[in-house]
Amino acid sequence: MSLTGVTTEGAAGAAAAVLAVRCRALTKHYPAKTGPVRAVDGLDLEIRAGECFGLLGPNGAGKTTTIEILEGLLAPTSGDVEVLGRRWGRHDDDLRQRLGISLQETRFPEKLTVFEVLSLFRSFYARGQDPSEVVASVGLTEKSSAWVGKLSGGQRQRLAVACALVGDPELLFLDEPTTGLDPQSRRQLWEIVRAFGRLGRTIVITTHYMDEAERLCDRVAIVDRGRVIALGSPAELIASMGGAHVVEFACAPGAPLAPADLAALPAVQGVAASGTETALTVSEPHVAIPALLELLHAHRLELGRLTTRHVSLEDVFVHLTGRHLRDDDASPA
Repeated sequence: MSLTGVTTEGAAGAAAAVLAVRCRALTKHYPAKTGPVRAVDGLDLEIRAGECFGLLGPNGAGKTTTIEILEGLLAPTSGDVEVLGRRWGRHDDDLRQRLGISLQETRFPEKLTVFEVLSLFRSFYARGQDPSEVVASVGLTEKSSAWVGKLSGGQRQRLAVACALVGDPELLFLDEPTTGLDPQSRRQLWEIVRAFGRLGRTIVITTHYMDEAERLCDRVAIVDRGRVIALGSPAELIASMGGAHVVEFACAPGAPLAPADLAALPAVQGVAASGTETALTVSEPHVAIPALLELLHAHRLELGRLTTRHVSLEDVFVHLTGRHLRDDDASPA
């Protein structure tokens, strides 16, 4: 099965053949009394066929608006978009047959059974999978005859993903698929996503959870204020921080340490302070921590807390934007 179509000739056609998604200078503006709100502001993106690609960002970053444009649910204000070598507005019916979409929230009729819901969604596609096989693949066989209204939150979310899979898509969109789920339900959905990826299909996922992106995604794009501000594999983005570890500490009330003094400590690659909390990105914790303790002693500061951990994608995001991933934002998502 081909994952892409080819719409141009020569080098451009060869490039399109290895891309599942391509967009250039993508914008989406919403009218407001104070002027247009730029939910997406000149975003460029290429997603390779066969990869699991993550869009990361806080509420208001533009990731959900972007994914809804790629899904054909929203029209962009401007820009160029290709999905599987096709364009919305020209190849709508073809694209809908080749995509699987799981939205942030999916509402199903409460008095239909799991099997009935999947059979209904299967009827929307010219070809697809047996609903019974899809029910089994998402671990809902025992709930096949249960009403949707009787399902738990995690089971409903697995049903939503099953509805996205029943058409046997070439490209699967998952928008915040595990938000609000307990840890066990999250892990169950991760395995469903991994199993789909092992088929060589393409996955685009938006998430607030950095551990989710690190476990599932081949590459991620960090989106902030409607633009891609960092792109690469999780390992590449983490390596860009220049240190492998983070030392976090807090002191008892007293005169704070100057960031310049902290930055001058051996093995320290970066300093980030937030209130009474300070985080040091370090290359060698066994070198940086003794030097930090000596500095605190010299300033007669009492250490209240100290922890160490590996650098995460969350640290990358904070370093790039000055905000935490789950900070709220009032602008459109």
